[in-house]
Amino acid sequence: MMRAKEIQSNLSPELPSIIKHMLPSNVTRVFWLHFPKRFCEAYLPKEDTMIVLEDERGKIYETKYLARKVGLSAGWRGFSIDHKIMEGDVLIFHLVEPAKFKVYIVRVNDSEEVDGALALLKLEAGVKQMGPINSSEVDGALGLLKLEAAIKQMTPINEAVHVEKLSKVSEEMEDLDFEHLSLDNPEKNNEKNVKLACLTTFGPISDLYEYESEDLGSETTDGIRLSKSAVDFKEVKCFEDFDILVNGLVISSELSKPLQTKYYKLCCSQNSFLHDHLLDGLNCKLVVGMLSETINIADAIRASKLTNSLESFAIWEKTLKAFEGLGMNVGFLLARLGQLMHLSAKSKRYEEATLQRVNAKEEMTTLKAKLLEVKDTINRLGVEIEKLVVDSENLELKFQEVAKAPW
Repeated sequence: MMRAKEIQSNLSPELPSIIKHMLPSNVTRVFWLHFPKRFCEAYLPKEDTMIVLEDERGKIYETKYLARKVGLSAGWRGFSIDHKIMEGDVLIFHLVEPAKFKVYIVRVNDSEEVDGALALLKLEAGVKQMGPINSSEVDGALGLLKLEAAIKQMTPINEAVHVEKLSKVSEEMEDLDFEHLSLDNPEKNNEKNVKLACLTTFGPISDLYEYESEDLGSETTDGIRLSKSAVDFKEVKCFEDFDILVNGLVISSELSKPLQTKYYKLCCSQNSFLHDHLLDGLNCKLVVGMLSETINIADAIRASKLTNSLESFAIWEKTLKAFEGLGMNVGFLLARLGQLMHLSAKSKRYEEATLQRVNAKEEMTTLKAKLLEVKDTINRLGVEIEKLVVDSENLELKFQEVAKAPW
């Protein structure tokens, strides 16, 4: 950052510039680049538009600027991949036109490039102070004298730097104050106007920005701190050694102590961090929610009873499978839940079968009564038919007598 700021100080002060520190969400998977809102309101278009990025070699890239979300989307991925931008790199965006940034890159592990870039910018600044130099002057003594005078104003540089690397410089970084942001209350963050360390060269915005909750996916929050290095779970000997590390940030403080303790015990049961293989670039708030819900489901599984509804088990299973799809190690919870669902289903089936048997017996009793009624009807009709059979032989004669009888 010190090198990036020094480079920024050598850019044209008439044109605004910002420094951006590359986080995982900027250079992997999501490839989303968020700008400070006040910078965008002051200098960038108010509507969605295409913004040009020009690298140090003059190559042009078109990117989609989303005004409402104050960031670059489509096109930024190609720029990032082409330039092999890594997490920790620092980029300087110099707004040379209303919709065009000149982009300089400071590599996290390449100080020689930065030395060279600083040298080139200082050389350019020194020459400008000496007045214009045309090609004939450079070829002649006057040009050499002016170049010598300019070089004397420069700090020493590494002579091994190649000329073609001299134009590589930095982009912008928001040096966010991690101690004053709250994940649970992003509106409070906006009120705090988190101070940044000399990120711009223009007016009052150079030392004050409002932190927006959308920025970096709310990855900088109260109590969250940068992790010095990744920790293997085998190195965790007790709860005091236990930190929840996501995207290079320790987010343990976003969980209450009781939840941290429960999550620690869950991790101990599997001898690994359950979140160790989460997809890169996930929003910290989402991760905290996943951890909390995983703990809640684990508690609910422990407290569940045979009388719990299968619907509640199904909801837990669906939730855990969604977390598993994002990389959470919840297979052991799904396995336990599957066993409980199997036993619960057996219990529910026993209850259903018992009830069905009772209903079947009642129906059989009803059918037996109906059968007796039918048998009585059959017997009654049998007696009646026998009587009618005896009389049926004389019915025709009687019928004719009645029909032909005198009026």
